Amino acid sequence: MTAVELSSDAGLVAMVLLTVNILLGLLLSARYNTLRSWPHKRLPVFDIHNWTAYIALGLIVLHPVLLLVSETAHFRVIDVLFPIKSPHQTLYNNLGALAFYSVLFVVVTSYIRSRLGSRLWKKLHYVSYAAAALLFVHGLEIDPDLKEKAPDYLDGEKVLVEVCALLIIVATVWRIRYQPKKRAVGTTVNKVDYEPV
Repeated sequence: MTAVELSSDAGLVAMVLLTVNILLGLLLSARYNTLRSWPHKRLPVFDIHNWTAYIALGLIVLHPVLLLVSETAHFRVIDVLFPIKSPHQTLYNNLGALAFYSVLFVVVTSYIRSRLGSRLWKKLHYVSYAAAALLFVHGLEIDPDLKEKAPDYLDGEKVLVEVCALLIIVATVWRIRYQPKKRAVGTTVNKVDYEPV
């Protein structure tokens, strides 16, 4: 396996982990209870959500670093950090770099969540959707071999990106439609409100 192929694989695994991370985040925001609902056992969803982010961030760092050791890619450190004049597919590399910085921002702000306050942190956390969009466009449009070939959207790697993007879209629509009910302070709830229609 070449360094370019390893880089591509690291990027794909990071994308899958970030997809899982966002899906878990949506479950957490909907107050999904794994005891009451499937799988009917206690799962550390919050811990898994955090660890998928940390591992994905590590793979996102590894993704371009592997290009530095490639004999064919001709990337320099500056091309990895700020790929404004990268040797291959500059636009899509810039989207990938923006996705990295967005994920880094989300992870760092989550780490200092208590200092930011829950309300501000929640607003900042929406950057994860921008990161996902950038990541999916980067993954769909870039040639994993860095040979400037047009993307084949039916290629297995591209289909994986498409499935991950679709999962995020469907789950986000579900989350928007399913808003956890907030109880008003000092109100009584009529038993009739809970009976099936």
